[in-house]
Amino acid sequence: MIAMVIGLVLMLGVIQIFAASRAASRLAEGNARAQENGRFAIEFLQRDIRMAGHFGCVNDQAHFVKGEGDPVVNIAATSGSGHPLDFTVSIQGYEAPSTAPGGQLTLGDTWAGPAGLPAAIAALNPRGGSDILVLRYLAAEGVPVTALTANTDSVVGFDATAGARFNEGGVGTPNLFGVADCSHANVFRGTYTAGSVTALGSNLNRFTVQPTGQTMIYRAESVVYYVGTSGSGEPALMRARADGNNGYGVREELVEGIESLQLLFGLDSTTEMSSTTPPAGNITTQAVASGVTSDANATGAAQWRRVGQVQVGVLARSPARSQAEAPTDAVTYPRALGVGFAPATASDGRYRTTYESTIALRNRLFGN
Repeated sequence: MIAMVIGLVLMLGVIQIFAASRAASRLAEGNARAQENGRFAIEFLQRDIRMAGHFGCVNDQAHFVKGEGDPVVNIAATSGSGHPLDFTVSIQGYEAPSTAPGGQLTLGDTWAGPAGLPAAIAALNPRGGSDILVLRYLAAEGVPVTALTANTDSVVGFDATAGARFNEGGVGTPNLFGVADCSHANVFRGTYTAGSVTALGSNLNRFTVQPTGQTMIYRAESVVYYVGTSGSGEPALMRARADGNNGYGVREELVEGIESLQLLFGLDSTTEMSSTTPPAGNITTQAVASGVTSDANATGAAQWRRVGQVQVGVLARSPARSQAEAPTDAVTYPRALGVGFAPATASDGRYRTTYESTIALRNRLFGN
């Protein structure tokens, strides 16, 4: 009997040690997965946000200040409207309710999404409680233009091997392009074949082919970042590319476990940019998307042109339960750019963490 009691006590101790080790292991795994997801999400956002406003040798702010009508967008889209192909606006955002700094959301509740979304973005079914970011730019790598037949539908020639980069990044059939030198830029729909692009409805007679000119052709990008629902029903950071018409194509699930995306925009001190009042290059004001502007017209486009910096915050969670305890004090709630996330009434046991980053739009650093 004594031996049995001693054995039971030892067995109980072993079971407790095993349970504690298992809980610690699950918590560590949840921590690692949440951190991994958060870092991947920030990396994707940083890479594309830095490209906003890239139009070859000269960025969109400088083109606007020159007052020569560049970039010329040979696509019917009202400036500032939020149309997927409105390349007159390189960056736009949409603010979810209760997500300004100082706001608070409760995990497990039904969160509201941004109001007044363009139809193309609403069709993506973004989750509530998360801001939405739209970026437009010419891809980082261009191809030198070696031949150019300028007419109503200009034909742009280039090295077919170098042109293979137009298919990079999962783009099977590119149909949006930009041609730019260090003076002008045109954006247009195009028909791609090996070694050439037919610029639909775009006369490119002002460009000169290389080597005497500096003309390059790029794939034009219009992408929207948002938090959506994955095929398994989990929240995830999503990205969708413009389909070349009036909507966005197949959405891409980038990072699982991202519950909320928060954005703050840094604005240039010059409130009305023109050839006589160029950007100062000083970011003196920060605002949420609705604080930048709610106008979906040329006036709104002018305000988005002031954006030279973006602050990004994401709330990431572990893919599975990880024995994490819910915070009991508001001081310890996870926060992203000043937005607090209160625990649900019934804890789901998932580990959560937040990541933030401040990103300069390198194509908007006017005068620096």
